[in-house]
Amino acid sequence: MLASKFIKTFKRNGALLFLTLPMVVYVFIFNYLPMGGIIVAFKNYRYDLGIIHSHWAGLNNFKFFFTSPDAWRITINTLGYNAMFIILGLIIPVALALVLFEIRNRTMLKVYQTMMFFPHFLSWVVVAFMVYAFLNPLSGLLNQWFQMAGFNPIDWYVKSNPWVIILPLAQIWKTVGMSTLIYYASLMGIDNEYFEAAAIEGASKGYIALKITLPFLYPLMIMLTILAIGHIFYADFGLFYQLTMNSTMLYSTTDVIDTYVFRALRETGNIGMASAADFYKSFVGLFLVLTTNYIVRKRSPENALF
Repeated sequence: MLASKFIKTFKRNGALLFLTLPMVVYVFIFNYLPMGGIIVAFKNYRYDLGIIHSHWAGLNNFKFFFTSPDAWRITINTLGYNAMFIILGLIIPVALALVLFEIRNRTMLKVYQTMMFFPHFLSWVVVAFMVYAFLNPLSGLLNQWFQMAGFNPIDWYVKSNPWVIILPLAQIWKTVGMSTLIYYASLMGIDNEYFEAAAIEGASKGYIALKITLPFLYPLMIMLTILAIGHIFYADFGLFYQLTMNSTMLYSTTDVIDTYVFRALRETGNIGMASAADFYKSFVGLFLVLTTNYIVRKRSPENALF
């Protein structure tokens, strides 16, 4: 019975399932197969013995992170930045998608989309040198403007506080185009009859956006937010390492779990410790996804992921 149902489903959706095959294979190879290596987090890994024959370490690898004097600081930095990214990454792309949806000139629409989407293809190394051109202590454009205005130049790679603003601005600039495109694609699926009926009733643009357009985005907004919360302990390594030029003077506000573990791994070569930190982040992320989805399912079952 189950086999026949599967065959019917496959015949009905075979083409769509075939289109998903490359991504399914990719995820299986690079996301599921490596999960067997999680055992490294509980072993004193030695290259000559390999994963299987290395001696068990219990929870000793986890002690490095939890007993570190910097653990509280880097945890707060990681959570704080990612919470900011989640909020800004929800509000700004949705607002931009609503604006693009109101543009009727197709040529200008393509221009705006390209301008916003282009930064997505730039690596953080390239972006870091672009930012450095602005923030260079001696010849940066920003310091030149400050001097022209009568202010003293600022050594941006020594002062840590401004980076609380610089990092979110760089993150939003680089990622807002992709998120906006996702929301805009969802808006394109709305039936025009809703807008025609609202226009007949004399509804304003603001009322239409609030009562028609936004409600269609709610399921997608909730889904992407739940997934983003699951990665709240994962920092964009390129953003925090490359953009800051790994300046030690900025660690108080820019050091996160990923950069801290990377430096520790580079200095000590302790793969077990790095694996333990990654396992900890994955476990917390899974817990947050399940918790958030449970809350959403209680309040709005149709919008929950599962």
